[in-house]
Amino acid sequence: MKAMQTTSPPIPESLEQLEHLDYAAFGAELEALHQRLLANISEADFKHLRKIEGWGRICSLLGYATAWLLPNPISALLISTGQMARWGCLNHHIRHRGYDRVPNIPKRYTSKGFARGWRRWIDWPDWLVPEAWDFEHNVLHHYHTGEKLDPDILEDRVQLMRRIKAPIWFKYAVASFFMVTWKLTYYAPNTLWILQQQRSRPGRKGLEERIAGHQPAIFHGAPLWWPFSKGSGEFWLRCVFPYALFRFALLPALFLPLGLSAALNVLLTSVLAELMTNLHTFLIIVPNHTGDDVYRFEGPVSDKAEFYLRQVVGSANFTGGRDWQDFLQGWLNYQIEHHLWPDLTLRQYQLAQPEVEAICQKYGVPYIRQSIWKRIGQTMRLLTGQIVMRPLKTRSKQEREKELASV
Repeated sequence: MKAMQTTSPPIPESLEQLEHLDYAAFGAELEALHQRLLANISEADFKHLRKIEGWGRICSLLGYATAWLLPNPISALLISTGQMARWGCLNHHIRHRGYDRVPNIPKRYTSKGFARGWRRWIDWPDWLVPEAWDFEHNVLHHYHTGEKLDPDILEDRVQLMRRIKAPIWFKYAVASFFMVTWKLTYYAPNTLWILQQQRSRPGRKGLEERIAGHQPAIFHGAPLWWPFSKGSGEFWLRCVFPYALFRFALLPALFLPLGLSAALNVLLTSVLAELMTNLHTFLIIVPNHTGDDVYRFEGPVSDKAEFYLRQVVGSANFTGGRDWQDFLQGWLNYQIEHHLWPDLTLRQYQLAQPEVEAICQKYGVPYIRQSIWKRIGQTMRLLTGQIVMRPLKTRSKQEREKELASV
């Protein structure tokens, strides 16, 4: 299925367009579209998901079926792509409840079954603890997008990198290391640390106070790497050891009947695949909310209309539209639509994209849809301190009502 290819409007230097936005009408049109898309979810969406899942499984099977012959980048790329698909195409959307409305869907493909408990090692084996990712991503990132409480604001997470006086080539070298290891070195400890804080200080205020009072030089979860620091035991026992044993011991050991060299070849190929899938996922995830044309915000939203505006101007889409393009981008090229409505299926995002863009153009709301390579360029410049993100003061429901009352 091919989504409509259109040219995104330029991001205005002046915020005049947004200052005169009819929030209520804009929000109402988007909400009406959301309800139509929800009503359109059917068993066809599950059939489509199974097709995409099949592509990922084929990649994994072909990768391991050839990895034992000799360590090689082709097998590693296939394994890497299969791993990416489990996270980007399946776990991400299933645990967002995207498929909970599909009639007669098996529980293992719903938010209550996928990667829960022991099924983690079948559905989504990775460094990350699924429930830690759920809270960090599904709750904090999605419902505090661009705010101080959003854990995924790259500009805030890499302050040391941005401020340090070092040659650009050195910054790119450091960035490259984290790009090929980021799930282990950054994302797994950070998501778990945030979950640990939520357990001890539930509620927005308590969590905000804890995060504000904990500003390490690198990132919040970095202390978990030290074996005797508070909470580090959970990190090592739930993130590092289990996945390392699964990926780099158990899977290679399955090839021992073919000889020790076959198992070693699988091990080496698996290590290369891990570096590749880290790079792949970094490049399709991080650029979604970075750039000097993407906005960030102060304070929480006041109503759904303000929420919708923030999700659009605080996110960026990649071009795509065909299944194979969307698959390779982990279906994250529909970031704006996904942030508006996290509870849709892969197929519904393809249908939603041109309609959302048309609504944004109608109301003069900036809508970014560019090549992934352009967005990666924005990300690297932001990461190395060459650009900054745009602050935006959106109008709350109370402010809008006050303005209407004064007219």
